[in-house]
Amino acid sequence: MGWTDIETGSFPSEVSGSWSPALSPDGRHAAYVSDRGGRPQVWVQPVGSDLTFLVDTGEAPVASVQWSTGGGWLACHVAPGGAPRHEVWLVRPDGSELHQVAGFGADTADNMRWLPGRSLLALTENLTTALLIDPADGSRSIAARGELISLLDVAPARDRALLRVGPRGDRHIVVRDLLTGVDEFVTAGEQAVFGPDGETVYARSESGELPVLIRVAKGGVEVLAASGTDEVETFAVTADGRTAAVLWNVRGGLSSVELLDLDSGARRPLTPQPGLVISGPAWSFDGSTLSFTAEGPGQPHGVWVSSAATGVVPVSAEPPAPGAVTPTLETFPAHDGLELSGWLFRPTGEGPFPTVLWFHGGPEAQERPGHGPLFQSLVDRGIAVFAPNVRGSSGFGRTFVNADNLALRYAAIQDVHSCASFLVGSGISDSSRLGIMGRSYGGYLTLAALTTFPDLFAVGIDVCGMSNFATFYEHTEPWIAAAAVSKYGDPVTDEVLLADLSPITRIDHLRTPLMIVHGENDSNVPVIEAEQVVRALAERGIPHRYLLFPGEGHELLHRSSRADYMRETVEWLETHLRPVIG
Repeated sequence: MGWTDIETGSFPSEVSGSWSPALSPDGRHAAYVSDRGGRPQVWVQPVGSDLTFLVDTGEAPVASVQWSTGGGWLACHVAPGGAPRHEVWLVRPDGSELHQVAGFGADTADNMRWLPGRSLLALTENLTTALLIDPADGSRSIAARGELISLLDVAPARDRALLRVGPRGDRHIVVRDLLTGVDEFVTAGEQAVFGPDGETVYARSESGELPVLIRVAKGGVEVLAASGTDEVETFAVTADGRTAAVLWNVRGGLSSVELLDLDSGARRPLTPQPGLVISGPAWSFDGSTLSFTAEGPGQPHGVWVSSAATGVVPVSAEPPAPGAVTPTLETFPAHDGLELSGWLFRPTGEGPFPTVLWFHGGPEAQERPGHGPLFQSLVDRGIAVFAPNVRGSSGFGRTFVNADNLALRYAAIQDVHSCASFLVGSGISDSSRLGIMGRSYGGYLTLAALTTFPDLFAVGIDVCGMSNFATFYEHTEPWIAAAAVSKYGDPVTDEVLLADLSPITRIDHLRTPLMIVHGENDSNVPVIEAEQVVRALAERGIPHRYLLFPGEGHELLHRSSRADYMRETVEWLETHLRPVIG
């Protein structure tokens, strides 16, 4: 592993990373996904050793991996063509007996999970069918059916299942009796597991303003972890039901991990914490070892483990890059007084600086101080980067994440202007050298801002953003469209609203030089969203560039593609922002 030979400025542009750790039942080996070979693949490594073994699953990029509780299988979540459609393949840890078990044809398989103590894989196809798969013979049994469902867990007796039900912004958890089909409401939220008794339920509840960890038993509902300011982001319970790893999203986007004794309620922090941002906590089946992913500014995703025997140690982790800039958290009011915040990456020297505003996807995601090689490369060249969390972002409570639904999206677009006003008004940014870019929903927000505030920005980059809600709904995957209605609007009943919110409706207003980036195989935001923007700009003589990546989907999964994207992005921004360096 190491830096590639493609650099922008003195800061290295692209390094390999590792993520999705899955431990053998005894915690002595770790499987994980790494793109050290150029694309995401599965690797197996003894904990405490530098020996690494590639598990060949074919040419398709691997999104995640899980080790069976019996130890005999790895379940690999594979993204053919890099698209959002996923397949599930099983393989022995030694690389033998590779075979596909889900996601055949046009189907997509998601939320795979090995059931504790049983050699059964639980997953959901097309958000409509909950399946149990026996790896021994490949047999599939249907646990439940429904619209917009996802299978979370199955009780040991296989008579009850935990299901997530509902569209974005309105998801809740139910226990379904698999014999009668009757649902019992648990809580609003998206994550839950059964305890070892098959009766107790542990869930991340979103019924209140901030998500909390609850335990639901015959005695009622008990809140196990809650805060007045921070969110429970996720949790992982040991198979014996004795300990929970609770991952906190500390307001602003930092991570904190606590180990919670589920019998006594005693808590202790995970120390040392090897990165500002933690994700994916998962226990070995015997409960001896916790694995997770850690990252930070200039520190790519790395796999770590923690146990009483080893302490906190890396399995596959790059050291932080020397000279990486740690961002500062800035807060400021929006046009209507709502508090907004964002991470500011400031170059050395005195401002005002040429500045790029970066908007994350989702919109129910959060900009956090993780690994951002593009941000570091721009700062190294004298360009400040501001990555805000406008309304609709997660991590700031239920009201904030729903504050851009339907017609409230106009206020989210106005937030872009509020960000620019804050940067210029505080002396950070040069008003004549502001740029804007974003990915997925952030790409949409980029296009919406450029067509709403045509004189505000000197340059823009749209990365796989939606330009026309009508064509988005028509061409995206059907399960994506169904889940998006509650967030964006119904393509039939809200047709007028969606047309007015579509940047293509006001494309005549756009006069900012724009680079459009898209993966050719993207079926989440299909490539037609880029093509109609490119065509419109060409017809109007607006300076633009179209960067299309064959073999890539909604994300650039190959390191060579990301390196090309990085180089072209920095060049485009430098050309149009013309920073003064030195």
